[in-house]
Amino acid sequence: MSRQMTGAKMVVQALKDQGVDTIFGYPGGAVLPIYDEIFQQSEITHVLVRHEQAAIHAAEGYARSTGKVGVALVTSGPGATNAVTGLTDALMDSIPIVVFSGQVPTFMIGSDAFQEADTVGITRPCTKHNWLVKDTAQLSGTIHEAFHIASSGRPGPVLIDIPKDVQFATAEYSEKTKRKSHYQPQVKGSIEGINDLVKLMEKSKRPIFYTGGGVINSGPAASQLLRELVEATGFPITSTLMGLGAYPASGDKWLGMLGMHGLYEANMAMHDCDLMINIGARFDDRITGRVDAFSPKSKKVHIDIDPSSINKVIHVDLGIIGDVAHVLEDILKVWKSRGRVTEKEGLAKWWTQINEWRKIDCLAYTGSEKTIKPQYALQRLEELTKGMDRYITTEVGQHQMWAAQFLGFEDPNRWMTSGGLGTMGYGFPASIGVQMAHRDALVINVAGEASWLMNMQEMGTAMQYRLPVKQFILNNERLGMVRQWQELLHGERYSSSWSESLPDFVKLAEAFGAKGIICKDPADLDDAIMEMIKHDGPVIFDCLVEKHENCFPMIPSGKPHNEMLLAADAAAFASGATLV
Repeated sequence: MSRQMTGAKMVVQALKDQGVDTIFGYPGGAVLPIYDEIFQQSEITHVLVRHEQAAIHAAEGYARSTGKVGVALVTSGPGATNAVTGLTDALMDSIPIVVFSGQVPTFMIGSDAFQEADTVGITRPCTKHNWLVKDTAQLSGTIHEAFHIASSGRPGPVLIDIPKDVQFATAEYSEKTKRKSHYQPQVKGSIEGINDLVKLMEKSKRPIFYTGGGVINSGPAASQLLRELVEATGFPITSTLMGLGAYPASGDKWLGMLGMHGLYEANMAMHDCDLMINIGARFDDRITGRVDAFSPKSKKVHIDIDPSSINKVIHVDLGIIGDVAHVLEDILKVWKSRGRVTEKEGLAKWWTQINEWRKIDCLAYTGSEKTIKPQYALQRLEELTKGMDRYITTEVGQHQMWAAQFLGFEDPNRWMTSGGLGTMGYGFPASIGVQMAHRDALVINVAGEASWLMNMQEMGTAMQYRLPVKQFILNNERLGMVRQWQELLHGERYSSSWSESLPDFVKLAEAFGAKGIICKDPADLDDAIMEMIKHDGPVIFDCLVEKHENCFPMIPSGKPHNEMLLAADAAAFASGATLV
């Protein structure tokens, strides 16, 4: 049966057909026909953010915590350009989102019309794919294709730019497409490659699994298969920032996060291993350190669904293209069929060495009875919330790294952070997206005061939609990571690394109608955290912490993995001494 409808109605109908229940957006003249259709239905909830960047980050938080595609809607011109940061963030971290932007009518494109911008041109470098739809008859099919591309293969953001006259015009709606898309990523890994990998695993004396966000993107089955493989082989496992939770932090094979602010044992094991198996990570520079000195003694294997990632940064001995879940399933089958062989004696010695590295307490810090240390604040947050139905988002900076170090994640999709782009202002709107998806869960955004202020206006969104998101601000009155680098690498010349005009966060919370809590005494911290948790609405928690605490371990720029800077080394390093 023919279904004639306007382009605006097609957008809403396609979203329903794709199973969308929530969209984040901000209206404007070029998308008013779509907003009119949203008003006339009740199946999809629209969340009115206070800035378009926040709409994209909220969609990212929704997507990352659910495994579904996030959706955002913005208007033309500044609405679309404000979305660019979020789109780039999603592209770097492989987050599946579909963004709709309004555009001036087709006959006005190129005339410098009011709120016109070349949205497709601007967003081409920061999307997986984008479209300018000039024909209403093509709109519904394009939307269905957009969802497929966003969620298939290596996930990522896509954008559909829709001129206003296309939204008003009428055409036949195309049902959720049954035709085969031209975009069909390879999901099954080469069985020859998998056999070669298993043979390497059987002979390895010092193996390590290096896992990334691709494990989480592959879905719950991938994390479960990863856990089974780790336990069956007895191999140690580490992870990137984006991969936390794929393997439980409580697992005895867990070495912690690796990289610039990773754990000593994880980085040392990566450097000294003889077989490195990269599963769904992209060899980011914050992980590799100095490329020519990265894991120099190992055979290197890279499993990734994105062919362009293989040999892009690190040359590997074996590349396997495929979806992580499919490849892990086949690895387990082959390994079991060949007798579950491992190099037991070599592996035992490897664990003895790893346990020696573990004895170095690389996260040690000097406590204080007078001042809250940021590490202590996160240790107490972990202790008081672990076991709860908890989701953590973060802003970007020292607090982000401390959160990764001191908070434990037992399951995937519980940790939302900006990895590749390092976007300050990400965490607060992301927490709103997470809370919309998980209305009864405890959602905490671990923040620094500077980063949090970048999207502070979203307190209005949290209040309007009664979202009880908790903003746990580690307030050191500094741009902490910038200040740390200035101390260690720039002769303690603190150029523009603090603000002399911070708000009273308690009064700010109250101005929005939310609850504000301030804590500066370590003795009061537990009670204050419990007050935050028990409050049934949004909370801004102003945790006043030590102003000049540094985040360690730290791999200085240009150094290899085995030359980490620990807290005890900091003063000597800042004075120009060479690391041993």
